[in-house]
Amino acid sequence: MPLYLEDLEPGRIFHGGPVTLSEEAIIAFATQYDPQPFHTDPVAAKAHPLFQGLAASGWHTAALSMRMITEAMSEIAGGVVGGGGELQWPRPTRPGDTLRLECEVLEVTPSRSRPERGSYLVRHRTLNQHGEEVQVFTVRGVILRRPAG
Repeated sequence: MPLYLEDLEPGRIFHGGPVTLSEEAIIAFATQYDPQPFHTDPVAAKAHPLFQGLAASGWHTAALSMRMITEAMSEIAGGVVGGGGELQWPRPTRPGDTLRLECEVLEVTPSRSRPERGSYLVRHRTLNQHGEEVQVFTVRGVILRRPAG
């Protein structure tokens, strides 16, 4: 059953995952999309002063998180449509990390100019197996209102 604006309320939480990252997947993604040594070369990554070991590209973490978001929130009417937000990577994602997702609705707002829709503010927290945040994405989503009738 689809979820509309009227079905959401602050405090509602959606859960996603888990997904586990391998060293091979981290290197393959980075080789194609973010070819920096601390993402593609385990030996060079150990010498990096910030990472001190192989770290997944933040964009890899974001792509995996988006997959978990679309699965966790698959019942949102019209799909998960973002309208802008803030993205943070507080710590690196490492080979062997198992990620899960918690999406908390923070606010729900009917549109004043478009009666068929509204928006919701949601904080997506991607957590590793230790419960540590590896990504926090706070975004305003666009959502349909329940059709009349």
